[in-house]
Amino acid sequence: MSGNTFGLLYRVTTFGESHGPAIGCVIDGVPPAIPLTQAHIQHDLDRRRPGQSRHTSQRKEPDKVQILSGVFEGKTTGAPIGLLIANEDTRGKDYADIKDKFRPGHADYTYFKKYGIRDHLGGGRASARETATRVAAGAIARRVLGDGVTIRGALVQMGPHRIDRTRWDWDQCGENPFFCPDPAMAGEWETFLDGIRKAGTSTGAVIEIVAAGVEPGLGAPVFDRLDADLAKALMNIPAVKGVEIGAGFQAASLRGDENADEMRMGEDGQAGFLSNNAGGVLGGISTGQDIIARFAVKPTSSIATPRRTVTTTGEDTDIVTKGRHDPCVGIRAVPVGEAMVACVLADHQLRHRAQCGG
Repeated sequence: MSGNTFGLLYRVTTFGESHGPAIGCVIDGVPPAIPLTQAHIQHDLDRRRPGQSRHTSQRKEPDKVQILSGVFEGKTTGAPIGLLIANEDTRGKDYADIKDKFRPGHADYTYFKKYGIRDHLGGGRASARETATRVAAGAIARRVLGDGVTIRGALVQMGPHRIDRTRWDWDQCGENPFFCPDPAMAGEWETFLDGIRKAGTSTGAVIEIVAAGVEPGLGAPVFDRLDADLAKALMNIPAVKGVEIGAGFQAASLRGDENADEMRMGEDGQAGFLSNNAGGVLGGISTGQDIIARFAVKPTSSIATPRRTVTTTGEDTDIVTKGRHDPCVGIRAVPVGEAMVACVLADHQLRHRAQCGG
């Protein structure tokens, strides 16, 4: 399995499985002398942690991070940073009945066909449990970017129910269990998700990530465009099936005079934009505007409703997936999306300075 490393200069390698003893990551390329403590990382991990409400997986993982290397007396040394997170609430017996069955919608079948072996305990390496390490890496990436860059995420759609953008309030994202910026819609989602869970099924979601304070000039055309790397980063989050930047797919329905972001000189003598359909990226390079990306998460594939499938020996059968699963995996994908955007921006910031100075 060779695809476990992400980034060029800010390079993250993750390891571990859902029901193994631990998960972790190694981060290369962090500059020295950046203040970093466990608390800086733990804050973000706590936002992703399961079991915080009835609307997420009830797996009880404290997700306490341990810094193994690369930090001395509260500052980064420039050496690789090693992080470890113990798995403390594994429950392998939940998967005993399905160890020889492929779960529909999961990576069971493809992992088995590719490697000839698979870890049936929670999906092993394919589990979204692995994303905790990405959130930890993203927390460090925020330290690399500095306080001038703010990266925030929000759930903007659950199933068919979209927020009202006229009621957008970032402060509300921390006041409800859905990272929802629309307080009225958060209440509707609660009722909707209770019904989804009682029906033994799941629902999808759309998450929006906004990065403010990003300097212009990040991105390396033509094959390492900033928007392309953002799309790759978000697309490789488990269960993500679509990514868009700025106006995204809506741009296909706009006219050229509507879509092009017009420009004017500001009072500060700097050129500025009158709109942001480009999502903060032009020609693969950041414009200095807010970076705006959205990604769609499919319904959780582990559901209590019986599904048709086949066994590892080629027999037709039915399957019911037991265990502790998110009725909407998109909820906990919000801090994961923030983390992946942070990693990409940190990587491109370091690359920009290496080539262009500053």
